[in-house]
This record gives sequence, structure tokens and C-alpha cells, in this order.
Amino acid sequence: MRLTILLLALSILNLNAQTQTDLSYYLPQNTTYNKSIPTPQSVIGHDVGEWHITHDKLVQYMQALATASNRITIENRGTTYEGRPLLLLTITSPKNHSNLEQIRQSHIASTENNSVNTSDMPIVVYQGFSIHGNEPSGSNAALLAAYHLAAAESKDVTDLLDQTVILFDPSLNPDGLQRFAYWANTNKSENLNPDPNDREYQEVWPGGRTNHYWFDMNRDWLPVQLPESRARIASFHKWLPNILTDHHEMGTNASFFFQPGIPSRTHPLTPKLNQELTKNIGNYHAKALDKIGSLYYTEESFDDFYYGKGSTFPDINGGIGILFEQASSRGHIQESDNGILTFPFTIRNQFTAALSTLEAAKGMREDILNYQHDFYKNARNEASKENGKAIVFGDEKDAAKTYHLAEILERQHIDFHELKSDFTSNGKRFKKGYAFIIPKNQKNTRLINAMFEKRTTFQDSLFYDVSAWTFPLAFGLDYSEGVSTSNAGTKVESLSMKTGTVSSKSNYAYLMEWHEYYSPKALNAILESGLRAKVGMKQFSTNGKSYDYGTILIPVQNQNKSPEDLYRFLQDVAKDSHINIDAVATGLTQGIDLGSNQFRSLEQPKVALIVGDGIRSYDAGEIWHLFDQRYDMRLTKLDTRSLSRVDLSRYNTIILPSGSPNASVAKDLKQWVQNGGTLIGYRSALNWLNSNKFIKLDFKKMELTAKNISFEQRGDFRGAQVVGGAIFEADIDRSHPVNFGYKNEKIALFRNNTMYMNPDKQSYNNPIRYSKNPLLSGYISKPNLDSLALTVPYASKRLGQGRVVAFTDNTNFRAFWYGTNKLLMNAIFFREEL
Repeated sequence: MRLTILLLALSILNLNAQTQTDLSYYLPQNTTYNKSIPTPQSVIGHDVGEWHITHDKLVQYMQALATASNRITIENRGTTYEGRPLLLLTITSPKNHSNLEQIRQSHIASTENNSVNTSDMPIVVYQGFSIHGNEPSGSNAALLAAYHLAAAESKDVTDLLDQTVILFDPSLNPDGLQRFAYWANTNKSENLNPDPNDREYQEVWPGGRTNHYWFDMNRDWLPVQLPESRARIASFHKWLPNILTDHHEMGTNASFFFQPGIPSRTHPLTPKLNQELTKNIGNYHAKALDKIGSLYYTEESFDDFYYGKGSTFPDINGGIGILFEQASSRGHIQESDNGILTFPFTIRNQFTAALSTLEAAKGMREDILNYQHDFYKNARNEASKENGKAIVFGDEKDAAKTYHLAEILERQHIDFHELKSDFTSNGKRFKKGYAFIIPKNQKNTRLINAMFEKRTTFQDSLFYDVSAWTFPLAFGLDYSEGVSTSNAGTKVESLSMKTGTVSSKSNYAYLMEWHEYYSPKALNAILESGLRAKVGMKQFSTNGKSYDYGTILIPVQNQNKSPEDLYRFLQDVAKDSHINIDAVATGLTQGIDLGSNQFRSLEQPKVALIVGDGIRSYDAGEIWHLFDQRYDMRLTKLDTRSLSRVDLSRYNTIILPSGSPNASVAKDLKQWVQNGGTLIGYRSALNWLNSNKFIKLDFKKMELTAKNISFEQRGDFRGAQVVGGAIFEADIDRSHPVNFGYKNEKIALFRNNTMYMNPDKQSYNNPIRYSKNPLLSGYISKPNLDSLALTVPYASKRLGQGRVVAFTDNTNFRAFWYGTNKLLMNAIFFREEL
């Protein structure tokens, strides 16, 4: 009885300690603090951990610190989609601040020279917090870390600041953080309730994890498609930090994780010394967490394979990435397998790890600086062996896709050149102005290898994220390795997109090829203005030029604009969409004439996207972003909660991303299709469409029996059957409208599921079909690869007067899979012809 009472008393004391939010709970007790530096509470109006910090208050406090402290400068590197500032604090000693640019230049020079003296060089640490907005303990800990570094007066801290330049990013995801803080704060009770069933812990769709367009920004460090990513990648390359930390949260019943992750899942291009240093840094974390009694683990989960994550991106750029994962309270206090988990407790662990990182940086300074120096020295040696060799990439019909890949190279500080002249390599023609060439003998040669490699053999069969991301395949571009740099022309110093033009004024018609990436944007603008346009179902030629399937015809007569106004309007369209439009003076051609019924009239798309509960927000966000940011097309987002009350007749196309709405809406949605609508379903939505009899799909059934697999091995056995993300080859029928705009007979598709559709009996109904040996890059188990071969990722069938279109694969993956975006656009614009 006495023991029970004692344990209960200790539990209450521990809980009371965790719910404290005054600074004494968090801060080290071995220092005094400068009273002229404002505490968080004095600026934001509440103690750290009492409420979830909103981004506006976080910004307010960081600006107050920069004003009050000579250890901190602050810059705004841009804004999010919602207009929130992307702040970066530089924290170091006043002496270093007075010489900061020289320190930066010397630091960069150390990565470019064959010898370096690191004895007096400061180490550079980038500390980033809460890239997932609903993992808020990081950004809340940033309040404490910034205050401590600005105000602490101990010799340890002043020495640390003399030897370290800290690039401090208090919120990697301002929009998501604001969204989640609002949710947690508006559902907080005066009497904190740890019941996990409480509404406080049941965030509404889509949650605060993502940014404005519902992207997971911790997958965008390599593709750099989002404004938040572009700001931090610019800062990264400006400084090349030695250590980068990425503060996350995981499930409530976990403890605390720090890297290294599972050793066998490290990318082969990452030096072994990187992981050894990571492990040595981990010893500092262990010591610090031991001191405050926090449980932790390492090397049992997560990995360092995909270079698009914050904790892995530095590893291919001469730095050391560190992932922290803290068990999440998801609010203010919650029950867990490890007892009551409070928000202040999660903040304290993150704050502790932030300080132990800096302690490690100080203690291992010379070793880590020398590692970075040697990384680039070895890379230069590797690059010199590639002297005279290059990679060429491009598409002679699509300058925009080529430009956007080059844009990524520019952001990643990779040098590339124009072509000196057109040439052919491996049967592919590369055209000047539509292709670029990358010399391999340059500083970031290892990063080039990481971006362009095709890998199909692996040490491990389990991956935390995708196993392939080969960029030219993602962009649907031709490319060739090992070409001579003699083909290189001028180095590109200022990248610009091709200028769109209209060849001349016509009184008869205009023709627009469908190959360019922004052709759908142009066609939408044309149809939206009330102009008539048609699509060519067959190839033809006129004026000495060949026109492919999908060419758009804009007649001059019987339009709502005069010939002169039409010409001026199309000039604006061509310029805005970076395309060429050809004027023609006659309807006679070699092939189908312009008055042929093989030119089919097109209707203005009126598109809706189903979002909300039951729908995968990532997939929905990628589609929303594609329409809104790339093609300037209006897209109505229909929430699953209100779908049954919507007048669907306003739309001729509805997109159902991966997931499934409530079965109660099936009747109305089916009636809409039968009345003439086109319903486009993706990935797991196909199961819902199949079961609700919108479309009959024939899926392969996989049966896998475990043999000689122990109970302990069962998780790895199952995990090895997951297709986490790989790239596969498919053969395409270019005469089919879903493939209009593609010039090659094959296409590279991204896939991260195990839905395998058998082909239709009629071959012409299988315009996209996986090849017999489809794996191009990435991991897939042999049973899955055998099942995938010769299946189809696309189906289209009539339902009444309408049509249901099914895609098993994501054609819009993470905003950088430019190569398959047009499949969706074709299904929308040419829906009557599929």
C-alpha cells in the first residue's frame, strides 16, 4: 500500500514538473541570463508550452531578439504561398558578426581548395524546426533555443558562439504551423484533458502537417518546387553548413529518436565517415537526454537514402544531416504507453537536442570541418576522372520541361551549358535551345550523380521513402550520359524560358502543337475566352512542317473576336504560355485537311476536385497545385462532407484522388456520370469506383506465402513487398488521345502501389502498357515485378453518356513529375475522344 502511494506521489510530481511552463523547467541552470534580452513570455504573452506558438508571434519574438541582441541578425528570404515571412536568424558572437561575410567566403573556399587550416575556423550549423506544421515541439523549442543563445552569459555559450555560426530557421513551414496552432489552441480546455479521444487530438482534414497546397515539404529539398524550399536551399548553398538538424515528431507512444538510422539503408553515395560522425554526434545527444531522464533510441528506424529529405540532403553536399523525432502530444497533454505526455516535455527534449547538437559541433569542430573539406577534395578527384564527359538532356519538342529541370540544377548550384549545335546520342536528337549539357568535372559532381543515377540493386529491401527519383525520367526527357563536352556551348549564367510567338497574322486559321508542357495552359485560355478550338486526331503536314497527333486548330472565322483581335489575343497567349503558334492560309494539307471531321471540337473544362475526409491530401494537393500554379486553371474543391448537396451539373469533369468518399454519394455521382460527366479516379480510388460499379476493373490478385520466415523477420518480409516509390517503363500508343503530346513510344511512370490491372481484350483500349521488363530505377520485389509486367496503368470506359477514367499511378507526384502531368490534362481536354 505504501509503495502504491509512493509511486502515485512520484507520478503526480513528475506530471506537475512536465506541465510547468516557466523557463526554469527548460533552461540549463549553469548560467545567468542577460536581463536586457526579452524572454519569450514578455513578447508573446504566455510561457513556452502553455499555448502552441502561432507563426505571427514566433516572428514577433525573433524580431525582438534580433533588435535586442548583438549576437543575432535576421533576414526575410521571401514568403510562403499565404504571405508569411521565411525568416533566417544568424546567431554567432559579435566579433564574428563584424566579419561574417569573410567567414562565409573562407568557409566556402575550404570546399574548393586542396588544403585548409581549420584550427581557427568557425563551424556552420543550420538548425531547422517543424517542417511538418503539426509537429510543433520543434518551433516551440526554437523560442527557447534562440533566447538561450541570445541571453546566456556563461563561458560555455560565449565560447560556443565564437566557434560557431548558427543559421537558425525557427519555422520551416509557417503556413502549416499556423494552421495547427489554431487547431490545438482553439480546442484546449482549462482543465487539460489527456484523453486521446478528445477533439483536441483529432485534427480536421487536411491537418497542419503540410504547406498551403498540402505538400510534405520534407520531400522537396532536392526537387525544390516550393517557395519555402527555394529559400532554404538558397541559404544552404550560400553557406554549405557542416551540420543540419531537422526537428520532427512521431507517434505519441514512441520516445525520442536521433540518427543514425538503420545502417543498411544509407544511400551508397554517402561516405561511411558521414555515418561515423553522425554516430559520434549522437553520443552528445545521449549524454544530454540521460541527464534529464528522457528515453531515446537510435539505429532502429528511419534511413538516409532519399536525398530529398532534410536529414539526408546534406549528406550528398558535404554536410551531416541529423533527424530528431520526438513522441508527439499532438496538443497539450495526452496519454501514452510511457505515461502522460505533455507538450512542455516534448519541447524540452527538442530544446535539449538543439543544444547537444551545438555542443557536438563545438567539440568535434575540426573533425567535421576537415570531413567537409575532404568530401569536396575527393569529389574533385572523382570529377577529374570524368573530365571531357558530360550528361545531355532535353526534348526537341518541349523547351519548357527542359527549362524546369535546368531550373533545379541552377538552384542546386550545378553548372550546365547550352548546346554548341544540334547532335544525336544513343539514337536521341538533342536540339540547341531545347537541351542542355552538364559537364561532370565540376564541384557538385556527386550531387549530379545522385540526381541522374538509375539504380536497381540495393543492400536493403526496405525504404522509409522512395527508392528512385531519376530526374530526366521524372521530367519525361531524353538524356544521355558519357557524351563529350565538345558538344557544350556557352555556360548558362542566366536561365530564361523560351519566348512564345505567333508566326504571323492569319485570316484563315492557327495551329498549335500539343508537345509543349504549357500547351494545356494556352488551350484553356483560348477556350475560356469563348473561342472555338479543335483537336486533330491524326497526323498531317502543311507549309513544310509535320504536325503530330493532338495539334490544336483555332479557326479565324465565326469567332467572337475579329481577325486582328484574335491575332493580338493569341500573341498574348503564346507569350504567357511560352509556346509557338503557327498561322496558316489554307485548309489543304498533306493528310487530314483542316475542315476534316478528324478535327474534333473541344469544350471548356469545368473541373472539380473531391477533397476532405477519406481523400489523401498529398494527392489532392498535387492536383490543386498543378491547376492553380502551373496551368492557371480554375478548380473547384468539393468537400466530401457536402458532396451530396452540390449541384454537380456545373462541372463536366470531376477528379477523385486516391482515397474514397462516403458510399452515400455514389448514387448522385454515378447519375452525374451517366448524364455525360467524366470522372477521373486515381490509385486507391479505383477500388471505390470498382466496388460501387462505376467501372469494371480486372485487378491481379497477389498471393505471397512466407517460407522460412521467423516471427522476428515478419515485418521485414512484409515491408519488402511494398513498392515505396520506383520508376517503370511503359509502351504507349501515341495515336490515343490520352497520349497526345508525347513524341516517344515509351514513357517513364512513377509508381508506389501494388495495384495491377489486367489489360483489356481489345488492344486499342490499352494505350499505356507496362513493358515486359519495366523496371527503370528503384526497388521492387521480384514477385511484384513479375505481377506488374504487361499490366496497364490506365483504363477508360463508358457509363451511360459519360465516362470513367482510371489511373493506377500518380501522374503528378510531388510537383516535380513533369513528365506525366499531361496524361491528366489529356483526360480532361480530350475527354469526349478517349
